[in-house]
Amino acid sequence: MNLTGREIVLGVTGGIAAYKSAELVSRLRHLGARVSVIMTKNATEFIAPLTFQTLSASPVTVDTFQAPEYWNVEHVALAKRAEVFVIAPATANILAKMAHGIADDMLSTTVLATKAPILVAPAMNTGMWTAEATRENMRILRARGVQVIGPGTGMLACGDEGAGRMSEPEEIAEAIGRILNRRRDLEGKKVLITAGATRERLDPVRFLTNDSSGKMGFALAEAARDRGAEVTLVKGATTAQVPEGVRMVPVESTEDLLAAMEREAGEQDIIIQAAAPADYRAETVSGTKIKKRQGEPLTLRLVETPDVARAVGKMKRPGQVLVGFAAETDHLLEHAREKMDRKNLDMIVANDVTQPGAGFGVDTNIATLITREGMEERPLQSKRQLAEDILDRIGKLSQSGTV
Repeated sequence: MNLTGREIVLGVTGGIAAYKSAELVSRLRHLGARVSVIMTKNATEFIAPLTFQTLSASPVTVDTFQAPEYWNVEHVALAKRAEVFVIAPATANILAKMAHGIADDMLSTTVLATKAPILVAPAMNTGMWTAEATRENMRILRARGVQVIGPGTGMLACGDEGAGRMSEPEEIAEAIGRILNRRRDLEGKKVLITAGATRERLDPVRFLTNDSSGKMGFALAEAARDRGAEVTLVKGATTAQVPEGVRMVPVESTEDLLAAMEREAGEQDIIIQAAAPADYRAETVSGTKIKKRQGEPLTLRLVETPDVARAVGKMKRPGQVLVGFAAETDHLLEHAREKMDRKNLDMIVANDVTQPGAGFGVDTNIATLITREGMEERPLQSKRQLAEDILDRIGKLSQSGTV
C-alpha cells in the first residue's frame, strides 16, 4: 500500500483509545501520507497534542479560534485538504454530533464542511455502543455514506467485556488505503457469497453446528461491495457484524442453504462459498426437549447433509466463477485439491485452522489460493486483505478465459 502524498485529516476525540491513534499517525506517515490532526479538548486530557505534532510533523489543531499557521479559514481549509477524513477514536458524542449536524468545536465543524469520504472508528463502552440512540445515529451516518470500521469485541478499559474496542491501527490504515485506492473492477457483476455456520436441530433447544463466525464471508462481501458488485450474502449463524449495503438471505440448516443456492446461483457471475455447512444432521429430530436418562448414555444416529458446493458445481454455467474454502487440520493441499476437483471449483482457498491466527473467530487468516494453474501462499494478514487478494485472483481467472 502506497499513500505517498495523499492528504489525510485525522480527528481524535476524548477516549482512552486515543493512544492508538498515535500509532495510526505513525503508520500513515511511514506509508508516505501527509496527516493533519484535529483534537477535541477532551482528547487532550488523554494524550498531548505534542505527541501528534511530532509524529505527523505538522501543527495540531484543537481550538476553532487558534491562529492558523498561514491566513485562511482553518476549518474550511482542512475540510478541503482532506482526501479522506478519519475519526479515530470516534466517541458516541462525535457520532451524535455528526448525525444531527451539530458543529460546536473544530472537529465537528470541519467534518461537517468536508466533501471527502469519511471513515469512523467507534470506541466506547458496550452499553453506549448498543444504546438505541447510538444505533439510530449509526443508521443515519451509514445511510449518508459514512464508512465504519469496528468496533471490535473484548475487554474494555472500564472492565466490561463486549463490543466497543477501537479497531487496531493497522486495520484502520488498511481501510484508509482501500478508500484512497478504491477499484471498481466488479461494477455490473453479481456476486453471491455464503458465510457463517449452519445449524442442524436435535430438538427444539439443541443443535449441531461448528465454530464459524462468518468473518471471512463478511470480509469478502464488504470487499466485493466496495469494488462495485451487486452482492447477495447467504448467511447462516454468525457472531460477526453483518455488513451494510448487501442483499441478505438468512438460512439455518444445510438444507436451507442448498435451497437458497439452487434459487440464487443461476444468475450470479461469481459465487464464493465461505460458509461452513454442518456435515451431519440427526436422522430423527425430537419434537420435544430430550431429557437426561438418569445416567444412561444417549445415542444419536447421524446422517450426512447435502453437499452444497458439489450441487452448485453441477449447476455451473460457462463463464461463471466458483470459489470454495477448505478448512483443514491435516494434509491441507491434498484435501483442498481433491475438493476442488470433486466440486467443480475454479479456485479453492485452503487454510490450516490449527495455525495461530488462522482459525475460526479471529480477524486474521493464513491461506493458500489454489487454481488449476498453480497456487499462491498468503501469509498472516487480516481477513479483509485476504478477501482483496481472493478477488484479485478471481479477476485474473476471468481475464485468462480459463473458467
